[in-house]
Amino acid sequence: MKRRQFLIKSAQTSAAISLVSPINLLPFIQDKPLFFKISLAQWSLHNALFDKKMDNLDFATKSRQLGCEGLEYVNAFFKDKAKDKSYLAEMNNRAQAEGQKNVLIMIDGEGNLADADTSRRLAGIENHHKWVDAAHYLGCHAIRVNLGGGVDKEEAVKASVDSLTKLSDYAKGSNINILVENHGGFSSDGSWMTKVFSQIENKNCGTLPDFGNFCITRKNDECLESYDRYKGMSELLPFAKAVSAKSNDFNAEGDEIHTDFYRVMKMVKEVGYNGYVGIEYEGTKVSEEKGIELTRDLLIKVGKKLS
Repeated sequence: MKRRQFLIKSAQTSAAISLVSPINLLPFIQDKPLFFKISLAQWSLHNALFDKKMDNLDFATKSRQLGCEGLEYVNAFFKDKAKDKSYLAEMNNRAQAEGQKNVLIMIDGEGNLADADTSRRLAGIENHHKWVDAAHYLGCHAIRVNLGGGVDKEEAVKASVDSLTKLSDYAKGSNINILVENHGGFSSDGSWMTKVFSQIENKNCGTLPDFGNFCITRKNDECLESYDRYKGMSELLPFAKAVSAKSNDFNAEGDEIHTDFYRVMKMVKEVGYNGYVGIEYEGTKVSEEKGIELTRDLLIKVGKKLS
């Protein structure tokens, strides 16, 4: 190619690029897939569920309407149905009909797995078995448990390791993961959780880091002792098999004012996590559905920047 032809060709190419950049490239940038999938934590709708304005069986439809892909159940909303195969089958039918994936079940009220009382702790482990079985039937990959009930930090570590090992041994035959969320008490202390999980050998046991649950000591509605959320997330994420995007309040730009979502999701990506990130809205200034939508949109905005 002669020099003059080369210059003309280069100019044409540059002009073509300029026509689609940067504004005209925006649709292509926006269509770039996220490095994670978005699920909906059922607790985001707890007011509607407790007030009987919504039924547990409607959860799949609501999640689809709100633009989510996966379902994170809370056992409180079908507490007496863990062994009811016909009910669980209907939950499966609803999820499949709406194109939703059953992701996990968050378990409360079945016993604290770091309880200082050994008999209560062992009973708690047994209480969780039916939920492992229910999660398996629903096609979930995990249940979330609580490491509460401890009094002495070091003794609570030992109790937690023993409980998680026993429960994970039970669950491994069902391909169910046993996950611990930072959920108050010692579990909201990232360094304490590291001590626990550095001693866990079961591959089907891990963490469910929550962006906002880093209150160690609470009295009524006031947090008396808290742990740095970013330090805590950095300590929990290496063991993560699920992630909870806690949100409460938003500014005019749509950013969560308590947690820097970009900073946390960057940490999520850096550990190689690419599974479901569950929306868990707990605010009161907008409706539950609006809060879910704001959290979803923020995750998408941040995800596009990071993907």
